[in-house]
Amino acid sequence: MQRIGMVIGVRPEKLEEYKRLHAAVWPEVLAVISACNIKNYSIFLKEPENLLFSFFEYHGTDYQADMAKMAADPKTQEWWAVCMPCQQPLDSRKDGEWWASMEEVFFHA
Repeated sequence: MQRIGMVIGVRPEKLEEYKRLHAAVWPEVLAVISACNIKNYSIFLKEPENLLFSFFEYHGTDYQADMAKMAADPKTQEWWAVCMPCQQPLDSRKDGEWWASMEEVFFHA
């Protein structure tokens, strides 16, 4: 199992829309997340900075293939088209990232 943390900003004028969307995530999107071996997925909001922190556990054997499978799903693409205008990527993210990946520096089970 791999633990993954990422961060992104949320546009202040889109904050309530983002919360509303995530209060009722489309069932097809949730099914794809599960089919891509993701469990215990959470998104946290830090106000007033308007930062989103996501955490999930990856339980598969080929993360890149599962992420490609998710990205190829038409309903997920539709969901991202609705959510992405709410988000504001960090300037410090790596090339090719939307959400900025984070290094895990501590874990206690």
